[in-house]
Formats: sequence, C-alpha cells, structure tokens
Amino acid sequence: MKRAILGLTLGALAALAHAGGAEVATEVVEVTAQRADPAGDAAAASEGSVSAGQLENRPLLRPAEVLEAVPGLIISQHSGDGKANQYYLRGFNLDHGTDFAVTLMGMPVNMPTHAHGQGYADLQFLIPELVGRMQYRKGPYGAAVGDFAAAGSASIDYVRKLGDSFAELTGGSYGYRRALLAGSPQADDGRLLYALEATGYNGPWVLPEGLAKLNGLLRYSQGSQDNGWSLAALAYQAKWSSTDQVPERAIDDGLIPRYGNIDPTDGGQTRRTSLSGEWSEKAQNRWTRANAFVIDYRLDLWSDFTFCTLGCEPGPGDQFEQADRRKVYGFNAARSWYGDLAGRTAEVTLGLQSRYDDIGNVGLYTTTARRRWGTVSQDKVQEASLSLYGESRIEWQEKFRSIAGLREDFYGFDVVSDTARNSGRARASIASPKLALVFGPWDRTEYYANAGYGFHSNDARGVTLKVDPDYRDPGYGAALAASTPLVRAKGYELGVRSAIVPRLKTSLALWRLDLASELVFQGDAGTTAPSFPSRRSGIEWANSWTPWAALTVDADLASSRARYTFIDPGQVPGTYIPGSIGKTASIGLAADSGGKWSGGMRLRYFGRRPLIEDNSVRSPSSTLVNLRAGYRADRQLRLSLDVLNLFNRKVSDIDYYYASQLRNETAPVNDLHTHPAEPRSFRLSLRLGF
Repeated sequence: MKRAILGLTLGALAALAHAGGAEVATEVVEVTAQRADPAGDAAAASEGSVSAGQLENRPLLRPAEVLEAVPGLIISQHSGDGKANQYYLRGFNLDHGTDFAVTLMGMPVNMPTHAHGQGYADLQFLIPELVGRMQYRKGPYGAAVGDFAAAGSASIDYVRKLGDSFAELTGGSYGYRRALLAGSPQADDGRLLYALEATGYNGPWVLPEGLAKLNGLLRYSQGSQDNGWSLAALAYQAKWSSTDQVPERAIDDGLIPRYGNIDPTDGGQTRRTSLSGEWSEKAQNRWTRANAFVIDYRLDLWSDFTFCTLGCEPGPGDQFEQADRRKVYGFNAARSWYGDLAGRTAEVTLGLQSRYDDIGNVGLYTTTARRRWGTVSQDKVQEASLSLYGESRIEWQEKFRSIAGLREDFYGFDVVSDTARNSGRARASIASPKLALVFGPWDRTEYYANAGYGFHSNDARGVTLKVDPDYRDPGYGAALAASTPLVRAKGYELGVRSAIVPRLKTSLALWRLDLASELVFQGDAGTTAPSFPSRRSGIEWANSWTPWAALTVDADLASSRARYTFIDPGQVPGTYIPGSIGKTASIGLAADSGGKWSGGMRLRYFGRRPLIEDNSVRSPSSTLVNLRAGYRADRQLRLSLDVLNLFNRKVSDIDYYYASQLRNETAPVNDLHTHPAEPRSFRLSLRLGF
C-alpha cells in the first residue's frame, strides 16, 4: 500500500508541475454535519464539521463538552474542573488526550511529555460562545494530522466577528457563577474580537471546589479565513480544590457521603498564555496558508489515588504533586495547487509542520497536604518535531476520486534527569501513508474506502528511561525497558454517506484500528508500564433529520470492541483493555424558529466498560439528559435556563479498579473507585447585547 500511495502522490505532483499550474474552475464544497448533498471533498464517512449554530442550543456542563458534537465522543471528569477532561472514542479510554488531537486557532492543545499524562489536552480555557466552526476526523486517514490523531482529531476555530457585542451573567446551583463580556468592533480595516470570562464554582462536593477561573482573548483580523490574516493573544489561569475518585467501600461503609472525599488537600493550579498568528491567500488555482504560535504553560497538580499505602498515622500518606513548566514554539505552512491532470480535476497539497517544547521542569514529588517531602523525578526536556506531508486529490471519473497522502515525522528527545542514568538523547522518525477511495454519488449517496497509518509519540522520559526512580516502588533502582518513541497505528474504514431520504442526512462507518506493541510511561508513577498490541473495531451510525426548518433532530450510535492481540499471562489476566468504551449513544433536539423561544435537549448514553483485563469487573453504564430553554425578550435581551442531569440520575462520571488503602485498613484492598456524576443542577443566564 505504501508504494501505491507514494506513486499516486508523486505522479500527481509531477503532472501538475508539467501543467504549469493551469487554472481550473473548481467548486469548493464544505463538508459539514448538515450537508445538503454527500458530493464534495469528504474523504471519509466519519469526518465532518460543526457550526456555531449547531452549538447554540446545546446545554453544556463543561467547556470541553463542545467536543461531544463529534459523533461517538464522550467527555467525563474524575477530578476538579480545572483539570483536563477524560475523553472516550472508538474503543479508547483516551485518558486526557493520548490518541485524540485537538487544536484551537491552529495551536496544539495536546502536550507531549506532560506531568500528568502523554497528550494531555486541557480545554478548560475554551469559550464555547466564541466557537465558529469545528472540523473533525476519525482514524489516521488525513495527511495533515500526525501525533495523537490515531483515534481522531478536532480543529476548533473562533469566530472573527460576532453578531452583537454582549455581556452575559450566569448563576446556578452549588455556587456556580460566570461573567462573560465579548464583542467584535470594527478597528481600522479589520475586526477586534475580545472576550473576558470569569468563572467560580463549588460543586456538590462536601469539599467546596473553590474553582476560580479567569480567561481572556484578543484577536485582530482582516479579511476572511481563506483570504486574510489574524493575530491572537490568549491568557488563562485557574485554581481549584478537587474531589478525586473515591473507593466504593468508603461510601458503602458510611465513611464518607456520596460526594465526599478522602484527601481534602487535592487540587491544582494552572496557567496558559499564548500568542499566535494566521495568514491565508486563496486564488482560483492555488491556496497558501500558514500559522505560528508561542505558548507559555504551567501546572501544579496534587492527587491522592491510593491514600495510605505509605501509612497515614504515622506516615506521610500517598499524595503526590505533578509539576509542569514549559514553553512551546511552532509553525505550520501548506500550499495547495488546483490543476488539470490529463483532463482530470486534481488538487495537490504540500505541508510543513514544526513544534518545539522547551520543558524547564516536568517533576513528580511526594507530598503531604501539598507540602513536598521527596522527589521521585525532576527532569528538563527538549522535544522537537518536524513533519512533511503531501496529499493528492484526483477526480479520475465523474463518480470516482482518490485522496492519497504521505506523511513523514521526525522527532528528537533530549532529557536531563535528576537520576543521571535516566538522562539521554533519542531520535526517531516514522512514515505514514494514507489512501481514500470515494465512489458516487448515486442517488445522493457516496461510498468510501479508507486505509492509513498513524502514530502517537511516547513521553520523552520513558524513551530514555533505564532504571526505576520511584522509591515508593519495591522495584526501586531496578533496570527498566525504555518506551518505543513513536508507536505505529494502522486503520481501515468502509463507509457510506447518504441524503437519499428527504431532510435526513445519514452516515455509516465500519472501522478497525491496530496499535503496535508499546511501553507506556505513567506520569503518576514516573516509570513505564507494559502494554501490548491491540485491535479495536466497530460501527458508527450518525443521523441528522430536519423535519422542518425550526427543528433539528440528531441521533448517533456507536459500538466497538477492544482487545489485546497478544499478552503475557504473567503480567495481565486477560485480553480485555481496561477502560475501553463499548457502546455510546447520543440523541438531541434543537428548536429555534428565530422567534422568542428556542431550546435544546440531549440524551447521552455511556456504556459499560471492562475495568480489568479478564473482564471480571465492569463499570456500570450511565444515561444523562440535559436541557436548555431560551427566551428572547427582544433583539438585545436574552434569557436561558440550563437544567443539567435533568432526571437527577445517580450514576458515575468515571470508574476505575485498583488497590487502595484507607486509614482504618492494614493493607491495600482492590476496589472499584468512582467519581459520581453531578446531581441535577440549574444555571440561569442573562445576556444583554449592545
């Protein structure tokens, strides 16, 4: 397959070069979740985009739940609201983002070699009201996306112009309060988009969360997204106390209430500031675009998942701190040519991407009540990547086109560790060919066949690791195997997208994804843990029905199967992958006639998951319903009411199974650890336009 894809790409490049860039009138058709016709530039049945209008009547508990507009994607949380969410998609517990890549205004959100987990994607700084468009892809089939995109990716862009400037105040249950000021006045020949957000929240927890979040944005732009430029500055900071997952036995035995905690000093503080710029120029026969960014980031996170295995009375307890200090620099550039290839419409894109993470400290410390008493690891890391890609789109026949791509990624890791033997340098590269074949449309129906390679990088500390630095571990000082720097993923997909039924858009995808054998660096322990080759497969069905202009109904169903394809029975008891999601469903209604009333309702089903490799312990499923009702008093004044967890379901937000030890216990106990979903709550918002 690699040779075939390479041949198609190079052949198209050569042909266009000989054609001298001949101008060809090409119609650009957006691929959206509400497409009127399947014909266009879609490369897979499972890709699409979400508009601001589709998000307007969507009730949200957390900012990152904007991503639940991606069919089959689930967002949850096992800690405080200042920490990155947990993501689930296509048979993955993606942790905080390991195999799902997210960008905002061209800037990466995922953090490699992060203190709390590889690919950590914290979207708490997202302002949902500013989202203008979100494009998503599933599977490793797009040449323009690389690291962390094996399961999928989402590219989010803010609007450049708001309909009206506005001030919005929100108050709600459990001490929720939020103020948002946003506008986009004319400034010389361009637009100045500004936003200032302040949020506070205690939550239903016995330990008040005390979330204090400040968030700001300035973006100046001229022209359009295709022909124009913009500069943006973002600043975000937050601090919070957290109620992490707790053992079920503590609740069942009456030691703590349902929303209680074990360690009242858990929590965190974080900060992210950035400066970025984008430029684009589009003509009839070419399109050139580029962006660059600088990010300054820090995090201090205090967690306690096992409580007293090191002893509590006397003893320091098991709390630990993860610290991250870094600066991120990067740029992306691409150029597309539209031309004629022997009488066939063709498009070729060449792209260059680069990123450099200068990590001044990524540390793991043992703490008691947030006071450090030991250092497990304290490293300085420099991690750089350079990526080249090419992609050709050729319309071979009226009802047959291909999209062939080739991507090459180069990585360099440089680690200076406080454990000298764990210092070192490493280099790695990986090639990722991709191919899509599209047939149709026939009767407003298109058919897709996709195959492609992808990857995710591993934590640089794991790549150079030689000995166990964790003095809490019985194996302290023992030799350990290093992680594979770049882990191969291989995916396949067959799909169909149809608009044959009037006012109904539907897509169906059958997929499979294989991950190579790897070792995974665990930020909570500072060591590597074994993993094995795996295979995930499944089916997804997404539907959008507009029975009349004022009402949209969408329904998404997904089912997947995740298994290790090879295991060491001495290390794990079975082939099930802990935390892997099986079944999900989402059903939503959005009503808006443009009159005084509007609203939306969403039902989300989060299926059962194996929590141990032999499937002997499983998490329960959960079903939640959220509601939004809006009233426009006039053009400037709007009221909205969100009711979250409408039926007050007592379900889990997330579940784990592992050993922990409470103060009254003499040894660790294997148990299910849960973070309950928040109970029914109300949030009332008043927006005044000006």
